[in-house]
Amino acid sequence: MAVSQRPVTNAALHDGAGEPAWKTIPSWALVATQDRNIPPQAQRFMAERAHAHTVEVRSSHAVSVSHPGDVAEVIEQASMGTAD
Repeated sequence: MAVSQRPVTNAALHDGAGEPAWKTIPSWALVATQDRNIPPQAQRFMAERAHAHTVEVRSSHAVSVSHPGDVAEVIEQASMGTAD
């Protein structure tokens, strides 16, 4: 994964994002409890702020690589508007 990553662009750091969608539509969040890049406490805070349906997985930051089934399940729940 590191070989294919590109540096972040200036626009990504400085352009405005507009009104966050999580304020008006239902949200789902997957918390990777072993993440050492984004602390799980921060992930939980963001999920709670968005009133998200939250799933926790014992995984590192690369949760989509190490637990693709769990990620797919959350995506499926969100696409159907359901929560476990």
